[in-house]
Amino acid sequence: MSITGGCLCGAVRYTSTSKPIAARTCWCRLCQYLGAGSSTVNAAFLKADVTLTGTTTDYQSVADSGTPMHRRFCPKCGTSLFSEAETRPHLIFIRVGTLDDPEVGAPGATIWTKTAPTWACISETLPKFEGQPPPVA
Repeated sequence: MSITGGCLCGAVRYTSTSKPIAARTCWCRLCQYLGAGSSTVNAAFLKADVTLTGTTTDYQSVADSGTPMHRRFCPKCGTSLFSEAETRPHLIFIRVGTLDDPEVGAPGATIWTKTAPTWACISETLPKFEGQPPPVA
């Protein structure tokens, strides 16, 4: 199995040899910034199974959950590609919109609904969490 993706300009590409562990739509305030006013959809992959070509820039921040995070993006086109939580160094969270086949990262839950704007489109069929749910494996 090979799951591939990359940034808008093609300067950064990645491949995963395993399927995502989980995928979630996130409405935390930081993800609203990353999503330019919308949510982000992120799929958790085992970091050891992901290879990267190209260079990313790292922006460090603290998530609404209190977790120190590394947000990685393409320095050429600005595409947000990955997040990595210092508390879960074995995982990499890939922005589903950067997958060559975004169907691979269909979300299984919506998180941080308490900070979503009133106009947010939130699926009625997915489980919802007001804040941070328990971590994925």
